[in-house]
Formats: sequence, structure tokens, C-alpha cells
Amino acid sequence: MSSITWTSIRDALSDDIARGDLQPGDRIPTEPELAERFGMGRHSVRRAIGELAKQGKLSVEQGRGTFVGAPQMLHYELGKRTRLRSSLDGKDVDISRALLSAKITVAPDRVRAALRLDRGAQVAHARRITSANEVPIAFGSAFHGVDRFPAFLERRAVFGSVTQTYRSYGIDDYIRLETTLHSRQARPDEARMLRQHPDLSVTVIRAVDALPDGTPISMSEVIWAASRVKFTIVSDAYD
Repeated sequence: MSSITWTSIRDALSDDIARGDLQPGDRIPTEPELAERFGMGRHSVRRAIGELAKQGKLSVEQGRGTFVGAPQMLHYELGKRTRLRSSLDGKDVDISRALLSAKITVAPDRVRAALRLDRGAQVAHARRITSANEVPIAFGSAFHGVDRFPAFLERRAVFGSVTQTYRSYGIDDYIRLETTLHSRQARPDEARMLRQHPDLSVTVIRAVDALPDGTPISMSEVIWAASRVKFTIVSDAYD
């Protein structure tokens, strides 16, 4: 099938958006409905939608449908005292987190090195997904040494936040020791988890938090929806 086939669908939908026939937040017709409208195959429809999603004109949310306009872009500040809820701005944003899994395991080499643990040391490994107004924005893992934080998973479930959990161990302050990030195309399982189009990118962030004296206490590896969250390195990161 020639490229003019899918580009004609793309251009027609783009025109509908430009004229206001499709408003921000509107759900567009389903693939079968669009295929019938244009008299073309669903593969062409899917390619046109994918191109408009990459342009930011459509938002594909797996399990819900395709909508006009991307979700609200959130702003996350990364600094010396990065905290999830206080760093994601927007008074009308409801941030929620859900536990995906939790277990005690032997620390992988990368985690052991980051937390300065002995070989064979155990860590509490928790996987969580974060949503903003019920739209997934990130998911990933956090690791805490079992010797330093006995029963961390149980306490985290009781206190509801990392900061409050740390306080139960006598830790009133902690800092971001290291943050590394890069972007890449989402893998199929990541796109499904974030309910985004598979052609869109993710931002991968690896972070180590520490006591004020520099002793590492946690490591995290998180996959963020790049089209939904932008990051700023604030000046206190260099204090």
C-alpha cells in the first residue's frame, strides 16, 4: 500500500483537529470506524495515528482509547532534596502510587555497588507505579539494604511514604547523592505499563539517595513517560 494512503488519513485527522471538529480531550473514533470512514485498512489507520501521536496531536492510552492532545505535561525538579510529591508541580494533579511487587532478595551487583554492600547482602526490592490523575507516568524499583533497614517493606506499607518510613528509623533528612538519566524508545512491555504509544520515548532515571554525610541508603531505577513529564536540575544539586 502506498505511503499516500496512511498520510491522507493523518492529514484528514490533523485537519479535523485544526478546525476544532475534534477538541482537546475528545476520544477519536476506533480503528475499525476510521477504516470504514476512509475505506482503508486498519494498518494504514494505525500508522496514521502513530504519526500523530509522535507529533503530540493524539494521545494513545492502551486500554482506554485514543484522545486529542497529550496529557498534561508535569514538571519534576531534581535536586539535592528530591521528593516525589513536592517536586511534581500542579495544584490540580492527584499523584498516586501503587505497589506492584515486594520481596527480599540478594542485591544485584549494580545495587550492591551503589549501596556499598557486602557480596551476598540482601535488599528489600519494591516495584511501584506512579500515576497523575489516574494516568500512569512512571514505574520502577527501589532497593534498601536489609541490615540497615530491617522490615522496611512492612514499615513502608504502614507509613505510606519513604520520608515517614525513614523517620521511623531515626532519619530526619536525606539527600540525592547521584542521578543519571537518559532517553530511549519504550520497550513493548514499558509502553503497555505506561499506556502510551509504543513509538514514544521513555526517560530512564537511576538515583542514589544518602544520609547528609554521604552514606548511601537507597537506589532506584525508574522508567518515566517522556511525553508526560519533563525534568529540571535545580541549583541545589550543586551545593
